[in-house]
Amino acid sequence: MAVGSIALLYHLLPQHINELNAPHSFEYDLAWVCLVRIVAVLCGVFMLRGCNWARWLLVVWVGYHVILSAFHSLFEVAVHGMLFAAVVYFLFRPAASAYFRRQRAATNSKDR
Repeated sequence: MAVGSIALLYHLLPQHINELNAPHSFEYDLAWVCLVRIVAVLCGVFMLRGCNWARWLLVVWVGYHVILSAFHSLFEVAVHGMLFAAVVYFLFRPAASAYFRRQRAATNSKDR
């Protein structure tokens, strides 16, 4: 949530928005970047609420960054790869899996 929020604020700063474009033109790239940052924040919020789909979305998102970084430098692949490994490790430890199961079980028991 913190990374998504900070990155969203950074991309919305006026000097960043207008650095290559005319002052009043619409940047499609900026819109996509902001959307991705908002998804990151929402992912964090829903993971805190115990939504299993949010942890899977985070894994897909970081995995996608590993693939994208392959088009840049070996250093970026290494950094994103280590981040991916850390995310998978922490989100799929037995305690984390129990947390997401407990939230799902609580939701299912309310539906009955």
